Order: sequence, then structure tokens, then C-alpha cells
Amino acid sequence: MQLEIDHNATNLTRSRYQRLSAFYDLMEGLMERRYDPWRTQLWELVEGVQILEVGVGTGKNMPYYPLGIQMIAIDLTPGMLARARQRAGKLHLNPALKIGDVQALEFPDAHFDTIVATFVFCSVPDPILGLQELKRVLKPEGKILLLEHMRLPNEFAGKVMDLVNPLVVRLMGANINRRTLENIQKAGLRIENVQDLGMGGMFKRIVVRK
Repeated sequence: MQLEIDHNATNLTRSRYQRLSAFYDLMEGLMERRYDPWRTQLWELVEGVQILEVGVGTGKNMPYYPLGIQMIAIDLTPGMLARARQRAGKLHLNPALKIGDVQALEFPDAHFDTIVATFVFCSVPDPILGLQELKRVLKPEGKILLLEHMRLPNEFAGKVMDLVNPLVVRLMGANINRRTLENIQKAGLRIENVQDLGMGGMFKRIVVRK
């Protein structure tokens, strides 16, 4: 069944991240120390030449981009993309940076060798629709690399996350209780590998195939 975009939810997500874009890097500065080795390891798994990053944000993955690739990076929010362009300039990189919505990608079918997203599907209004779009634009032999945080498997902790999630979304834009592994399967994708990165199973590195 083809899902439809909830434009109201999408516009709300865009406005939240537009508001946060000016101080987003400062807000997440401490956590980036933890994320740095995770980003390094994730980008080491990239294969092929045609590479897509969805939810590029302020460009935090740019220092890890491999050499010799054709890099396209999209984001929903103009403010985030403006900061990504600044970072690309400082790093002397020239990726194709575009406004884009992962729920409705403007790319042909079976186009990319590898697609990367880090901490993105916590904030996509309809994550299953977004994952279906990744499946559509991925080559048959390609792979999707995800770095995500999600709902804790512990029953009590998970319920607490459900309870506080509306407040976190309002303040930070991201959902803390997404069931991302289940969403991947619901989108018709195959999970090839999952690595638990700590925090009781909250953070995971996921390799996905068609």
C-alpha cells in the first residue's frame, strides 16, 4: 500500500528544525564526542560511487565522506542546509547539497549504491514512508547504512520514553521512542546486521538491504 505524506506534520518538523538550526551544533556538542567513532565506523562501510546522505543537517558527517565518490546530500530544512554548505566550504568539499524530503525523494529508481542516514528516522514524520523511498532509489545490490537511537527494549524504560516523548519532540524535534528496527521491516527492507552501540540498546548501527 502506497502511503501518503502528511504535509502538516512535515511542515511542523521543518519549522522545528529551522528554529533549532542556528544553535543545533552547540546543543549537541557534548554528544558528538560519543558519536565520532560511530560515524567513522559507519562511513567505512560505504561502497560504490553514487552515494546519498539523507538528513545531512549541519553536515556533521562531512569529515567522514570517502574520497572518490559522487555525493548527494539532502535536508528538509533551509537553515540546516545553509550551515552544511558552510561546513563543506571549510572542509574544501563539494557535495551536491539539496533541499529534499526523504518521504518523497526526487531521484530515479535504483540510482544509489549506498544511502546513509544518521539520527534521521527519529524525526521523519512517517518513517515507514521514508524507508520505502530509500528502498525505491537504492540499487538492487546496494545497501542502506543507519545510525539511530530508538525506544529502549526494557519494558519500564520504554514506557517512560513513551510518556516523555511529546515534550522531547516539542523541544528537540526528535522522537525518542521510535521502533526503528520494526519500521525497517514494515517498509519491506531486510536487516543484514545490527550492532548495539550501548545505552541499554538505545543506539544501534544498522545495515539494511532490499
